[in-house]
Amino acid sequence: MKGMLLLLLFALLGSGSVWANDTKIGFVNTDRIFRESQLAIRAQKKLEREFSSREQEIQKQIKQARDLQTFIEKEGLTLSEADRAKRERDLANLNRDIQRAQREFREDLNQRKNEEFAQVHERARKAIIELAEREKFDLILENVVYASARVDITDRVIRLLDR
Repeated sequence: MKGMLLLLLFALLGSGSVWANDTKIGFVNTDRIFRESQLAIRAQKKLEREFSSREQEIQKQIKQARDLQTFIEKEGLTLSEADRAKRERDLANLNRDIQRAQREFREDLNQRKNEEFAQVHERARKAIIELAEREKFDLILENVVYASARVDITDRVIRLLDR
């Protein structure tokens, strides 16, 4: 699909009649939209609020594991063999629980991030189409290797999204 679009673009650019008609091309940097638009910033803050308590709980477990590890290292020689073995099992279980919780946290966070940013992307696409129709663009590209500032309309799309 991308190859066909590039082939079409080169065909348009190579055609002298296209330039005679003042073809209007724009470029949108979607990475900047995801970083700088108020819509994306609100989505990111929503995710942070949604997942902060789980992250704090994991950090609390990590601290608990470190404290138990430190205790075993410092007091290990004075503990009975049975008590030392029990604490080492507790530490191993705690580490497994932490790893599981971190994995589940990452999976859930990634899923929610994909959902939130799919909404941002959809609204950005609508804004791009609105801008293209209003300003009579012939072609708008996103995610290209290079585009000059002359054709970069990202700031206009961000302003349109933010209003």
